[in-house]
Amino acid sequence: MEPEPELSPHHAYPDHWEADVVLRDGGTARIRPITTDDAERLVSFYEQVSDESKYYRFFAPYPRLSDRDVHRFTHHDYVDRVGLAVTIGGEFIGTVRFDRINGQGRPASAPADEAEVAFLVQDAHQGRGVASALLEHIAAVARERGIRRFAAEVLPANNKMIKVFRDAGYTQRRSFEDGSVHLTLDLEPTEKSLAVQRGREQRAEARSVQRLLAPGSVAVIGTGRTPGGVGRTVLRNLLAAGFTGRTYAVNRAFDEGPATLDGVPAHRSLGEIDERVDLAVIAVPAHRVPEAVADCGEHGVQGLVVLSAGYAERGSAGRELQRELVRQARSYGMRIIGPNAFGIINTAESVRLNASLAPESPARGRIGLFTQSGAIGIALLSGLHRRGAGLSSFISAGNRADVSGNDFLQYSFEDPDTDVALLYLESLGNPRKFTRLARRTAALKPVVVVKGARHSGTNPPGHAVPVSRIPDATVSALMRQAGVIRVDTVTEMVDAGLLLAGQPLPAGPRVAILGNSESLGLLTYDACLAEGLRPRPPIDLTTAASPQDFKDALAEALADGSCDAVIVTAIPWVGENGEAETGDGEVLAAALHGAAAGSPAKPVAVVHVEIGGLAEALAAASSTAAPRTRPTTLAAQPSGASGAPTPTETAPQGAGEAEGGEPPVRPGRIPAYPAAERAVRAMAEAVKYAQWRRQAATPGKVPEFLDETTDEPGAAALIDTLLGPTPDPRGRTLAHDEARELLGRYGIPVRPTLPAPDPGAAVAAAARLGYPVALKTTAPHLRHRADLGGVRLDLADEDALRRAYGEFTELLGKPAELLPVVQSMAPRGVDTVVRASIDAAAGAVLSFGLAGAPSELLGDTGHRLVPVTDRDAAELIRSIKAAPVLFGWRGSAPVDTPALEELLLRLSRLVDDHPEVVSVALEPVVVAPHGLTVLGASVRLAPPPPRGDLGPRRLPNY
Repeated sequence: MEPEPELSPHHAYPDHWEADVVLRDGGTARIRPITTDDAERLVSFYEQVSDESKYYRFFAPYPRLSDRDVHRFTHHDYVDRVGLAVTIGGEFIGTVRFDRINGQGRPASAPADEAEVAFLVQDAHQGRGVASALLEHIAAVARERGIRRFAAEVLPANNKMIKVFRDAGYTQRRSFEDGSVHLTLDLEPTEKSLAVQRGREQRAEARSVQRLLAPGSVAVIGTGRTPGGVGRTVLRNLLAAGFTGRTYAVNRAFDEGPATLDGVPAHRSLGEIDERVDLAVIAVPAHRVPEAVADCGEHGVQGLVVLSAGYAERGSAGRELQRELVRQARSYGMRIIGPNAFGIINTAESVRLNASLAPESPARGRIGLFTQSGAIGIALLSGLHRRGAGLSSFISAGNRADVSGNDFLQYSFEDPDTDVALLYLESLGNPRKFTRLARRTAALKPVVVVKGARHSGTNPPGHAVPVSRIPDATVSALMRQAGVIRVDTVTEMVDAGLLLAGQPLPAGPRVAILGNSESLGLLTYDACLAEGLRPRPPIDLTTAASPQDFKDALAEALADGSCDAVIVTAIPWVGENGEAETGDGEVLAAALHGAAAGSPAKPVAVVHVEIGGLAEALAAASSTAAPRTRPTTLAAQPSGASGAPTPTETAPQGAGEAEGGEPPVRPGRIPAYPAAERAVRAMAEAVKYAQWRRQAATPGKVPEFLDETTDEPGAAALIDTLLGPTPDPRGRTLAHDEARELLGRYGIPVRPTLPAPDPGAAVAAAARLGYPVALKTTAPHLRHRADLGGVRLDLADEDALRRAYGEFTELLGKPAELLPVVQSMAPRGVDTVVRASIDAAAGAVLSFGLAGAPSELLGDTGHRLVPVTDRDAAELIRSIKAAPVLFGWRGSAPVDTPALEELLLRLSRLVDDHPEVVSVALEPVVVAPHGLTVLGASVRLAPPPPRGDLGPRRLPNY
């Protein structure tokens, strides 16, 4: 055997390889490099592996590891020999190792780019996805160390390991040699490997939340012996909701021996309970939480809801306590909701879980609710209950140190009991992942979000996550791109949620308005116009209209092919005795339900004023209805690259059309609103979402011409040269000619400029470029400021140029201060600005607007996440309010928007291919009726920020 080289001091322990992962069954584990201190753990691990698994690993009976084996498997240089272990509770449950080899299969060092890899997983943990997670992480480590291929020898009978390699999605080759299967895997990520990775991530994270929401048994730790207190309140709520599992009260202050509390077994610790507890609700002071967590971990608890406060919301010391809490829980394979949480609710008939401080469990319904604020959670539960709406699930995550809105989206995506996901968020720990998950979920069911703390620039107390510096308007645009319904208030969220959960999606923006009040109809009409809908003239049924008149009018409107939705307005009607009838809401509700039930599936909303019982009667119809299907076809989903379901993923039941082509079942619940503006705003959100769904069914694509006209290798080589062998971590701004060369590699020509330090140099530059020319200053305070005299245009000859130069320096300063340049004139058109920037949290963002006041003063700028498709580029141009200027506003000539779309696609491709390009500003881009001209460009390079979304699966550590 080749002698083992000593560990190089340049290859210190790579702590960035450590990661917490969610396994297939929803439990967590830790992946970390194996060290010299792991000898005893390795021996103990190996003793628990079956003889069969040992045989598959070593191709021969191998009952125990020799001292030489232990030394070899625990001593690594972290470059040519690397070992990783999966641990739970500090003990190994799986290992993987690679050794770099040369073409003859012998140990080697760089530049050899192949390695032999081998896995071993404890039998008790096989089937949990341990080997798949290890393969993702060891492949990422190998790529980091310059290894491009893995070679593996597997016995033909080892079907589980062969399946791990086969299903990974990497390009592979297979042969049969000397009685074993020889596999070679190319480690470059592929579209398939990324889709496999994200599919596994979705299933694992969804399962981890499902385990929390549907436990077979619950223990409330910290239940007081006297009424009152947090723990006793949760216990009371669990019992009142009729939880179908077993419930236990735990408090170390209880007396020894058998006891009960509120009719449930009471114990001093989890060790006294005869069964393994699935979920623990911790309601003890913060300084006692570690003891409770350890008790849970040692007795196999699967998940925790930590109600205790005193963590990151209290400052830096509390933040460290919170991090230690997460580390401790994950070390035992448990996930956490909280700390400082309000609790969780699951209304499914088979569960009936209310492990929260909410005194009354909500009715069963079709809405899933996630909130990062207990106070907002209380308000939302109260508002939904007041309006007769039910919930499928509720999570109030508090400081959301572990389980987050991203996890909730993973769960909601496949939950058959949830039709609409509502989220109140105060921070986004991973905006890039959030938009990816939201896009996929929104392709099947609506996602409605309220974002708190929008303008503070910091995270709320307790939220220890990276702070994104992108403006809130950009966040909103990116959410819209992902199909998220972004609203401003929790009231609007409830309004939209009620409509989306109870009504089908509208086929378009045409709205019929009918009712017994002309004034209320006109208010509704005006509100529709303000929201961009296309209302028909209101139908006035007069104040004498009866419920039957409403029924007939609604049935007629729903049957009319020229409308896509109906808004009914109602005030108390006049009875036979001439008095207003205010208490017959049930009668009107029955009439409206009757009309809707027998008509084509179109959304209906009701605006009412002082009609007693109407909202309740409209809401009472189907809050516990079975899963429904919607008329919007979902046969073709967005591609896996955009975060939508891939062919390997199964859409949740009830998300598409009815099986066998049957018409969708019409829901019976009609939402009611006390104001026209609220009903119309909810309907407008439904219209925009439905339009996004229809477009998402046929995803955009990146045109093939970009592959033919871009020089990716040349750009990469140029970037390496410009950054140098030891790049400055702060980055550098490229000179004009450097920026022109880099952009030119991607087919983005920038009109050249020549320096003009004196009038003679300006004349010589103009002679070289050709008249007419422009004279500009490049001084930062005057750049692009024609209004301040920093730009002189259409200088047709030498005299005009010399005269302009003289005026230039006389008014604005010396040439050394102005740094003037000369540039040839571009065809007339509309001045625009195109930018791309990298946000550490959100990723690369492409922005577009008109130059000058529209974008700088009014903030009229559109944004899209990179990479953009042809559809994204077209929508980005049309998303700004000033877009009509590009399309012939007031008789002007329309400009060449296809050329502008191509420019956006090329710039998107550049920053997506080369993460070292952290900022690009093209200003101005003059778009003419035929073609466009980029007159100015600024490019900044820096060492690429980490891209966690492209690496192996891992839970965040905040």
